[in-house]
Amino acid sequence: MTDPLLDQALVEEATKKSGLIWVQGSGPARALWHVWHEGAAHVVGDGPGEQPLPGLADGGTATVTVRSKDKGGRLVEWAATITELAAGSPEWEAAVAELKGKRLNAADGEAMPERWARECRVLRLEPVGATAELPDGSLAAAPLPSSATTRRPIPAALPRLLLRRGRRRH
Repeated sequence: MTDPLLDQALVEEATKKSGLIWVQGSGPARALWHVWHEGAAHVVGDGPGEQPLPGLADGGTATVTVRSKDKGGRLVEWAATITELAAGSPEWEAAVAELKGKRLNAADGEAMPERWARECRVLRLEPVGATAELPDGSLAAAPLPSSATTRRPIPAALPRLLLRRGRRRH
């Protein structure tokens, strides 16, 4: 039997320090950037240019796995209740103020909160119950289908360009 206060402290500290959390609602687990604010993780997404939040619905539950920022290993896993914050509410305003500070490379800068209010969802993932025992093994899963690719044939001229560059140095 673990101490609930120690569980709460572990969840809070690990989640605060991690850059990403893995969240699994009714669909596959996804890595999401987040901010820890007032006892819960907050995420923004489902809008143009923002992270997708499939399987995460208001009133639902999710499993959150927190990884180590430096080594990437699992630190803690916890159950969460999902609450969608109403745009413009005091809770939404406070969460968005924190999220805005962590959002990198936003094209609209200061107009970002207005866009989030119109086009995105802000979710609060609040821990419930005790932390789960971490399973043995890697839990590796096949990548989700995507149109992105990392392997393409090299351009025909590239070997000549590389050889030419090498000759100039010597």
